[in-house]
Amino acid sequence: MTQFLKPENALKRAEELINVGQKQDALQTLHDLITSKRYRAWQKTLEKIMLKYIDLCVEMRKGRYAKDGLIQYRIICQQVNVGSLEEVIKHFIHLSTEKAEHARSQAEELEAALDVDDLEADKKPEDLMLSYVSGEKGKERSDRELVTPWFKFLWETYRTVLEILRNNSKLEALYAMTAHRAFQFCKQYKRTTEFRRLCEIIRNHLANLNKYRDQRDRPDLSAPESLQLYLDTRFEQLKIATELGLWQEAFRSVEDIHGLMCLVKKTPKASLLVVYYAKLTEIFWISSSHLYHAYAWFRLFVLQKSFNKNLSQKDLQLIASSVVLAALSVPPHDHSHGASHLELEHEKERNLRIANLIGFNLETKPESREVLSRSSLLAELVSKGVMSYVTQEVKDIYHLLEHEFLPSDLALKVQPLLTKISKLGGKLSTASSVPEVQLSQYVQALEKLATLRLLQQVSNVYQTMKIETLSGMIPFFDFSVVEKISVDAVKQKFVSMKVDHMKNVVIFCKVSLESDGLRDHLANFAEQLNMARQMIYPPERKPSKLGALLPSLTEVVAKEHKRLLARKSIIEKRKEEQERQLLEMEREEESKKLRLQKITEEAEQRRLAAEYEQRKNQRILREIEERQMEETQALLQEAEKRIKKKGKKPIIEGDKMSKQTLMELALTEQVRERQEMEKKLQKFAKTMDYLERAKREEAAPIIEAAYQQRLVEERILHEHEQQKEVELSQQRHEGDLMEKERLVRMIGNKEIYQERVVSHRQAEFNRLRREREERISRILESRRQEREKIRKLKFYLKLEEEKQEKLRAEEEARKLEETERRKKEEAERLAKLAEIAEKQRQREQELEEKERKRREELLGRSTEAALKTSEPLARPPDSVSAAPAAAAAAPTAGKYVPKFRRERTEGTGATPPPPETDRWTKPESGDRWRSGDDRRPSAFGSGSRGSSTWSSSRNR
Repeated sequence: MTQFLKPENALKRAEELINVGQKQDALQTLHDLITSKRYRAWQKTLEKIMLKYIDLCVEMRKGRYAKDGLIQYRIICQQVNVGSLEEVIKHFIHLSTEKAEHARSQAEELEAALDVDDLEADKKPEDLMLSYVSGEKGKERSDRELVTPWFKFLWETYRTVLEILRNNSKLEALYAMTAHRAFQFCKQYKRTTEFRRLCEIIRNHLANLNKYRDQRDRPDLSAPESLQLYLDTRFEQLKIATELGLWQEAFRSVEDIHGLMCLVKKTPKASLLVVYYAKLTEIFWISSSHLYHAYAWFRLFVLQKSFNKNLSQKDLQLIASSVVLAALSVPPHDHSHGASHLELEHEKERNLRIANLIGFNLETKPESREVLSRSSLLAELVSKGVMSYVTQEVKDIYHLLEHEFLPSDLALKVQPLLTKISKLGGKLSTASSVPEVQLSQYVQALEKLATLRLLQQVSNVYQTMKIETLSGMIPFFDFSVVEKISVDAVKQKFVSMKVDHMKNVVIFCKVSLESDGLRDHLANFAEQLNMARQMIYPPERKPSKLGALLPSLTEVVAKEHKRLLARKSIIEKRKEEQERQLLEMEREEESKKLRLQKITEEAEQRRLAAEYEQRKNQRILREIEERQMEETQALLQEAEKRIKKKGKKPIIEGDKMSKQTLMELALTEQVRERQEMEKKLQKFAKTMDYLERAKREEAAPIIEAAYQQRLVEERILHEHEQQKEVELSQQRHEGDLMEKERLVRMIGNKEIYQERVVSHRQAEFNRLRREREERISRILESRRQEREKIRKLKFYLKLEEEKQEKLRAEEEARKLEETERRKKEEAERLAKLAEIAEKQRQREQELEEKERKRREELLGRSTEAALKTSEPLARPPDSVSAAPAAAAAAPTAGKYVPKFRRERTEGTGATPPPPETDRWTKPESGDRWRSGDDRRPSAFGSGSRGSSTWSSSRNR
């Protein structure tokens, strides 16, 4: 690695190497300079070096080198000059794109040059032979040689740039621009695999961004500019996915958009939401999810109607018609019949998830999500007034399929309307975000719906019907298609019917009175009669006394409204000021963050958390108080209305009554009203009992007379039907006899044909059996060979294992024998040591015995001399006893005495030292010798003589 004093020298050296054709060496020189830790301070020369380095990397297609260099350059200029990094990356992308386009244009020119009349005259023999052998055309080969390497390099360029910019908050716009260009690359060249990988890369970048939130230069998604860039990227991803036909990836892009919005708790702009729902309609239609498709269309209509003021009436009419037809295309029967509990749970979870996506609900609580169904969607369309915008044909078909009861000619009336609807649609104006609406796509679903409705209505009227008649009533499909539709409907318990092909009839099963279809007939009939009575005799409306009781209500409401608006503006200003102050404090804390210590950071975080909790608690208490005040006001107004309605004088004084008082007053009023209502009901029930009893007494004789008359009529009818059945039976018997005579003549031909067919089938069966036996024999032979091979392999493995086991056993036996030998040697050595120790002990005992005898002789002589000199004196007993001790101590002055014995003898003259004979007696010395069996000198005594003897024995 060459070291340069200045970066300019490295640049000059690289240019010299390029001029002589050594580009690899020039690239390595610049790479060493960029990755060196010596040049970490940014300067303009480094930018020039980096541009030259990028030129070489692109020209030589060195993607790894380019990535390493960009990472090092990002470290250099991250905190000093990020704009320089942006310029270098833009130059990198521009060069890679230019090279890829140039390669593609070269391939096109080569293909155009090869497009001649006489191929043999223009091509070389080598080229012709290569084309015949490889089987490739000229364009495929030129693409493989010229275009594909540069496209790979361009794709690696996009991936490298995205990887470098993924955590850089100052280059978010460049990150978004690179992602958009990568999307356009995938779209232009139909690169579906790379598009999926690109989506996964961007998805992983966002996940890591949320996972590691404490990074230094991490982009802040709460900022509006950053959020808008990320949203634009996701919406571009959604558009490209739908254009490439990657519907699964498009749905994942929709989930990414919703997840991003849930992360920042903010709903995107209406213009982006229109694109969001427009793509959702396409995704759900492709996946045959008609219910979700209809909901997406409804959300799209609401957005266009509310926010797009430039939309023409015709475009709005087409969108509304598409909404209604999409809702009608949803199958009317429930798919949950017959499903297992696990499937129902999965379906419920899926519905909640899709409802969250369609409704764009950012709340995570399950109770905040609405349940999607066909009936609720149609009811919502009617309540929101969507029917007022649709065309007349759509209105007619809606009323025919949902409200009319025409069992005989429903399909015949629907068919011309469907013909007209199939011609509606077309491109919308430029003011709409939806480019085109085609109503013909719903015709097939509407035909199926009309068939189901007709079957449902016919099943309520008829019990049996011929198949030809039913087919004539349904002009859309053949009866085979109708039969498939009816099977699905019967499976979902939408209709109850059977098809008898032997009798050529359709049987509609009877429905019991407890079924859903007949359960509410009387209740519906009563409601219709009540509505008719109110239309004929409308109730009189009493004049309101609100103006007389509260003459100044309008002024009070206006004044209160102005006060609340002023208070709201003050609160908003305070909140903005507080948020601004908090933002400034956070920025100051962020600027001081690098210079503070860890303890200061923790204290600051605790303080901020305490302030946040305090503000949160105050806000919650304030919201609770406001909610209680609103509930109190609502209860007060309700109580005033109820009292005024009854004509009583109000006894409520506005602000002096609490919520508890109002609730108690309302509860008392409800109890009183309930008691009055119960009294009225008891009186009404008694009256109805009298009327019912009177009606039954009057109707009893009339019913009995009618019953007798009915018995007579049914007896006459039974006799007539029985006679008719006998005549028909005779006629059928005669016809069957004639048919038998006619068919008897064909028995011979039938037997001949039967023998021919049987012989042909027997021959075919024999052939198939032979083929099967041959195939089975081949399979058995191959399996036998396989088993033989496996058996040989197992035998070989077994031999190898036995061999290894034998070697292992021999090794273990050798190790065991070696261990036993070592133990035996150790035991012999210890025995020799013990023998030596025993000899030494005996020698020491002999020496001790000699010493003891010598001392006894000396002690005897001194005692006799003392007795001779002390005969004339009368000594006390103590002095007499002390003399032998002194005399015994005198001869042994040169012998070793322990310290504690010396101190005791010198300190107290009255206490005599312990007798030396106790130390050298035979039992103690024997115990001492037995207590030590090792080789240390201390084990054989502590005297100088013992130690010297031991050393001499060891030397020997």
